[in-house]
Amino acid sequence: MTDQVPELYWEATYAIVMALIEFCPHHNPESVGLHELAQLVQSLPGFSDDPNLVNEQILLDIQTVWYEEATYL
Repeated sequence: MTDQVPELYWEATYAIVMALIEFCPHHNPESVGLHELAQLVQSLPGFSDDPNLVNEQILLDIQTVWYEEATYL
């Protein structure tokens, strides 16, 4: 792994999920609300997008993929 953290944007659902799994392993995707999820994503290293661009559908997509990936890891 390189020292350089890739930039994350709202539309990069899978990259965000991989970062959540790495940097937030103590969080359960089933128990994280959408507001908390938005805060978690914005706190990830490399997050570079405008927080005002997120909407409920983006967060639901992230949460769904996060759940699926966490379940199968």
